[in-house]
Amino acid sequence: MEADAPGTGTVLKRERARDAVLELIESRSPGDAIPSERALCARLGVSRPTLRAAVDELVAAGLLVREHGRGMFVAPAKITQELVSADLAMSVPQAAGAWTSRLLEFTTLQAGARVGRKLRMSPAGEIVYVARLRLVDGAPMAIEHLHIRAALVPGLSARELEDGDLYEHLRHTHAVHVREAVQAIEPTVVTRAEAQLLEVPELSPALLFERLTSDTTGQPVEYVHSLYRGDRYRIVSRLALGPAAAGASPARDGHHPGIPPGDFPQGDPIASSTRGDIQAGP
Repeated sequence: MEADAPGTGTVLKRERARDAVLELIESRSPGDAIPSERALCARLGVSRPTLRAAVDELVAAGLLVREHGRGMFVAPAKITQELVSADLAMSVPQAAGAWTSRLLEFTTLQAGARVGRKLRMSPAGEIVYVARLRLVDGAPMAIEHLHIRAALVPGLSARELEDGDLYEHLRHTHAVHVREAVQAIEPTVVTRAEAQLLEVPELSPALLFERLTSDTTGQPVEYVHSLYRGDRYRIVSRLALGPAAAGASPARDGHHPGIPPGDFPQGDPIASSTRGDIQAGP
């Protein structure tokens, strides 16, 4: 069996393999073949189980198609339905329950091509990579993968990532003022490794969030993709179909889907294609 590169955690190895395969997918057209698992293992320096776990995740997300005896191919392009509110502002209530975090991995490494492109920085530039399990009232609810510009958060500690609200820590400890985010949400299912962390059956439904957050100057601060349990969350979109009542102003506080409670400071709206709330299930 092939050995993974030494000194790298299991979650991070799978994450880097996933990003590398995503880079291949994004550089090809629907129906194009990608290299075999054996070839990808040799190229990326990871074991077959690690590579297969990353590929399984992309197959489940509808980005790759396996054809028995033929190989792997880029999946057909998805049809996008955009829902637009009147003012593009997000108004959301506070989510129920007490939110806590458990760190799975926390390290500093090079951004790489894909994350570097999203954060508008050199692939060789340093980022802080964080994988953490989000819990509500002690029950696992989501897995988050955070990629933050390392230069913005010198001395970022494990305690900041486990206790309190991350954006509060960014503001008060690191003088990073986030202002808006562009976020995509789509349905998916959990892999075996994700199912174990979330304590749900393999292939259970889930919500996949992908978010790019910027500060008050427009500079990207973090790129995040998160997996939320589909059996405990639902999204309700509120669409503005007519003019607002005179003097009415939308609330700016609360919990944005995919963002832990505490979120953005008062008066800093989140740019989004929907207005909605995300609620914990019973």
